[in-house]
Amino acid sequence: MTKQIRQEYERWLQLANEDEDLTAELQAMAGEDAKIEDAFYRDLAFGTGGLRGVIGAGTNRMNVYTVAKASQGLSDYVKKNFPENRWKIAVSYDSRIKSDLFARVAAGVFAANGIQVSIYKELMPTPCLSYAVRTLDCAAGIMVTASHNPSKYNGYKVYGADGCQITTEAAAEILAEIEKLDIFADVKRAADADGDAGDESEWITYVPDEVYTAFVEEVKNQSVLFGDEIDRNVSIVYSPLNGTGLKPVLRTLKESGYTNITVVSEQEQPDGHFPTCPYPNPEIREAMAPGMEYAAKRNADLLLATDPDCDRVGIAVKDEDGKYVLLSGNETGMLLLDYICAQRTKHGKMPRDPVLVKTIVTIDMAERIAAKYGVRTVNVLTGFKYIGEQIGILEKQGSADSYILGFEESYGYLSGSYVRDKDAVDGSFLICEMFAYYKTRGISLLQKLNELYEEFGYCMNTLHSFTFEGSAGFEKMQGIMARFHAGVSEIGPKQVLTTLDYSKGLDGLPKSDVLKFFLDGNCSVVVRPSGTEPKLKAYISISAEDKEKAIGVEREIVEALNGYFS
Repeated sequence: MTKQIRQEYERWLQLANEDEDLTAELQAMAGEDAKIEDAFYRDLAFGTGGLRGVIGAGTNRMNVYTVAKASQGLSDYVKKNFPENRWKIAVSYDSRIKSDLFARVAAGVFAANGIQVSIYKELMPTPCLSYAVRTLDCAAGIMVTASHNPSKYNGYKVYGADGCQITTEAAAEILAEIEKLDIFADVKRAADADGDAGDESEWITYVPDEVYTAFVEEVKNQSVLFGDEIDRNVSIVYSPLNGTGLKPVLRTLKESGYTNITVVSEQEQPDGHFPTCPYPNPEIREAMAPGMEYAAKRNADLLLATDPDCDRVGIAVKDEDGKYVLLSGNETGMLLLDYICAQRTKHGKMPRDPVLVKTIVTIDMAERIAAKYGVRTVNVLTGFKYIGEQIGILEKQGSADSYILGFEESYGYLSGSYVRDKDAVDGSFLICEMFAYYKTRGISLLQKLNELYEEFGYCMNTLHSFTFEGSAGFEKMQGIMARFHAGVSEIGPKQVLTTLDYSKGLDGLPKSDVLKFFLDGNCSVVVRPSGTEPKLKAYISISAEDKEKAIGVEREIVEALNGYFS
């Protein structure tokens, strides 16, 4: 452990006295050099995803001090880049441990800097934050969340005035402001961590209820029934995974006529410990398992689950044997795309230049579906903010109505331009409408999906994550990426035909540490570091004659990647 790390630890022991949990943790670290080094060897990274990390004491942790320092840097950025009448920031938070505290601390810092704060009265989803930023004409917004990470994590997403997560350029400018600051001496505070910085005051007011209501109405306006009849009495089981989705999802569905809804009681109420799902992610079977049990007991037609900040939604449906099958984000996205396009075409509601926006790691088959309906596909880097940016570009061109859907493989969907981030309230609403539409006509979602595979060919996409904790893990990740950048000739049984290195800024996209390997047999692998977690992610796309053969090829590729990442 370096002398600098030791000195910073000693300084925190002396000055970090706002949060009793931090004080106890710092004292418990005494003599634990490895723990001290991991907590203080760097500042928690700030990027386009804002902050995200383990909750605890230290510069490399999420706590009231790192949150306050980031908020001071954001305040300085806003005051430098916006006129005084735009010094406004919206704040929301989810159910995670200390989310409400971090939101109050941030609001207090903004207020102390003369910035007007609009904070939601209670926890609200990420898309509601995006909506508030735009509706209230804010310069920025923050969402205190770690999305679908385990309970030990929390985070701090920053949004620009356009309602998108901040760009690379904005993140760099905010980081430059943050790096100027001493974490104790240079942060303005309107109230201490236990004060009332989150209550209404001269500088801090609640987001009006009318804004939330308007958001729900915008979601309901995404219907593409255009007068078609459906049976809304379908039996739905819903789980908010102990997060923020409960009220907005139920309100939207019930106001739209869906009343046969059962909520998974163990996952109903906000709880940052996520007692039934260590990984509160609808992509993971374990998180969906309680909902699937509920669905089976009630013979429900459809299971929905949203992640803690309600920007991702996963589903399960019954197969012909009555067993519940989880659909992937790609499968649900393709079904939604085909449903929206078919309905718009049927009713003459397709815009003049319709656009689908998807990420480069999202299933390629979506492009073939879009082409069938004359829809243009725009591919962007991983991260829904890039989809949001494309909506903004269309809006500036006077063509916002051209946007009909954006989706990514990680269970994120958005069908309208009212927000600029993925919206699981919208996703849940559209999935229920699509399901009810087909069920009314005697068609299951699995039948519809198989129809698409028969028409466009079988395609399978999978995601594999490799975790590298601590400073040693960080260095190992860098070494692995360097090896991939140096070039590989084969991955498992497949030869590498072409490599796209997005760190060079390809196709007009921002430079990003992402590599896409095109393999023989119309397969591909994308490798990138996570922007928010200590992980490397590999996205595998397999085209094959059928599912069984695709699984075999995918297994061999995964084995090869395990060798590269070991």
